[in-house]
Amino acid sequence: MRFVQIVEYATSRPDEMRALGEEFAASREGDAEASRVVIYKDRDATDRYLAIAEFPSYDAAMANSSAPATQEFAARMMALADGPPIFRNLDEHYVASGG
Repeated sequence: MRFVQIVEYATSRPDEMRALGEEFAASREGDAEASRVVIYKDRDATDRYLAIAEFPSYDAAMANSSAPATQEFAARMMALADGPPIFRNLDEHYVASGG
């Protein structure tokens, strides 16, 4: 079953955060567990962002989370964040296709 993790965070250093994310993605190319990662910027709270990572399964997500490279990335990311993140861990429940 597909799994999604959402990480909501605030940062006053978005350019540095994006550069860090790009660096991490490049270092994990071909080795990453995530199927896709998208960062969204909140229009109503200009310093708030949501990172949405899609995984083929919960087990793949947990393997990714426990990887040393991910642990290092998370620590560096939190150094750029303005406070602690909020995590949402979601199992896919229903999918509808739109026209």
